[in-house]
Amino acid sequence: MMNKPKNLPADERRNVTVEAVVELAGEKDPYEITTAAIASHMNLTQGAIFRHFASKDAIWQSVMDWVANKLLTRVDKAAQGTSSPLDAIEAMFMANIAFVAEHPGAPRLMMAELQRSGDTVPKRMVRSIIKRYSERITALCEKGMETGEIAPDTDCEAVAALYIGMVQGLVIRSLIANDTGQLLNEAPGVFSLFRRGLEARA
Repeated sequence: MMNKPKNLPADERRNVTVEAVVELAGEKDPYEITTAAIASHMNLTQGAIFRHFASKDAIWQSVMDWVANKLLTRVDKAAQGTSSPLDAIEAMFMANIAFVAEHPGAPRLMMAELQRSGDTVPKRMVRSIIKRYSERITALCEKGMETGEIAPDTDCEAVAALYIGMVQGLVIRSLIANDTGQLLNEAPGVFSLFRRGLEARA
C-alpha cells in the first residue's frame, strides 16, 4: 500500500493516482482494479479519487496517456546520439524492454484494453501508441536504406510490425513466467537475430 499522498496539487495528485494504477496492474489482473482498490492502495477514499477524475474511464485514459508519454519519451531519448539508424532501433528496443521491466503493469493494462469489446477511448489510445511507435521504426528503417546500412529491398512497414511483435512476444513470455529478468535476458539475443536480417550484405 502506498503512503497517503497529502496536500498535493491537482496535477500531481492525478499523476500519483495514475502511477498507483500502473503499480497495481503489475500485481493483479487489470480487470480487478476497481476505484475502491485504487483508493485502498493509496490509502484514500474513493471520493478523493473522484475529485480529480470524472469516472473510471477517465482514470484509464490518463493511464494510457501516461504510458504513451513515458514510453515514447524513453525510446526517443535512447535513439538520440546513436551512430546509425540500426543502432537507434536497437537502443529503442532495449529502452522499451527496460521500461517494461520497470513497469510490468503498463503492458498488462495495454493488453487488457485491446481485449475489451467495443471501441473505447483507452483502446483507441493504445492503437495510437502502437501507430506512433511503428512510424518511428519505419522512418529509421527507411533512413537506414538511404545510408546503405539496411538492405535496399527491405519492407520497412513489415520491419515495424516485426519489431512490435518481438516486444509483445517477449513481454508475454515474461508475464507467463512471472519473471521480468527473463525479459531482460532474452532481449539482446532476439534483437541480434532481427538486426542480422536487416543489415545490408556486401
